[in-house]
Amino acid sequence: MLNQYLSAIAASLQEWSWPNLEARDGLRLVVLIVFVLLVLWEAGAACRRARARVTRQSYLSNLAVMLANDTVLSLLAVSSLWHLADRYGQAGLLEGVENPVVKAALALLVLDLALYGWHWACHHCDWLWRFHRVHHSDVTMNVSTAFRLHIVELLLTTLLKAVTVVVFGINSALLLLSETLLTLLVMFHHANVRFGAESTLGRVFIVPALHRVHHSRLREEHDSNYGAAFSFWDRLFGTLREAEPVALGLRGVGEQSWWETVRYGFSPLAPSLAPQLHVMIAEAAYFRAEKRGFEPGWEVSDWIEAEREILTQSGHRKHRQRAGAGRSGKLQWCLLPR
Repeated sequence: MLNQYLSAIAASLQEWSWPNLEARDGLRLVVLIVFVLLVLWEAGAACRRARARVTRQSYLSNLAVMLANDTVLSLLAVSSLWHLADRYGQAGLLEGVENPVVKAALALLVLDLALYGWHWACHHCDWLWRFHRVHHSDVTMNVSTAFRLHIVELLLTTLLKAVTVVVFGINSALLLLSETLLTLLVMFHHANVRFGAESTLGRVFIVPALHRVHHSRLREEHDSNYGAAFSFWDRLFGTLREAEPVALGLRGVGEQSWWETVRYGFSPLAPSLAPQLHVMIAEAAYFRAEKRGFEPGWEVSDWIEAEREILTQSGHRKHRQRAGAGRSGKLQWCLLPR
């Protein structure tokens, strides 16, 4: 979303009455200042500490992905989204709204709701997930993770926005305002920070604590909190989850260079474990706990040992080892890609 916005902003501003140079530079400066402030905040008060090498690799890969995407989007003239808003922004479902403040608020809500639905679809449609999982493959989470988006997902998201612009009649001014706010909020909720008012602010907006759950390594946790700006969509549709994830990223996926993230999106999905296998693991874990008289504190250990035993017996472990590539920098595959 961020690199879409930055790559298209120059063309969109040509239709405005503002001085082009000042507007373009001013908006870029706002995004840059917020990015730098969030980086400094993370450096001084990171809520999840990661090794310096891991954080450095994350920033390098994510920013390189952003620059590559920006180049591709510019070559493909994706800025036509703003021209589309100029052409069809005076008609549509919001045409009858006269109050500019109300119209701007509705445009933001409409775009955020569309992105919520799109985000949900990216998690529940395998074909979309194969590209969206690139965003989730970061082994840590920081403000630069907002840039970690596969080019195919960006193009499809632009198409979704184009349809939303035409149907609701969102003009270029409203689109620019909404994209600016969404971009800043997306950077904010990816930041590796924690603050006291987070639970209060999280009643309306997606805050870092909520979005960390979305980046959890556990699928039951990362299939939640889909909102880009507002958390009330998740509350309304029952997808809100509050927790502190044990680990971030995807199972079996290690650190990646920017080129490996691109290839990862084009790679086939690994097969998922059959539901029957989950049942077998649960039963084996229960048997282990029963032998100890259900002594508390061993639940995680029981599950891990049961999973290892079942996978070994079923041959899946051998398959996983063949499919993976260790932590040598090459892509790793896993039986549970989400």
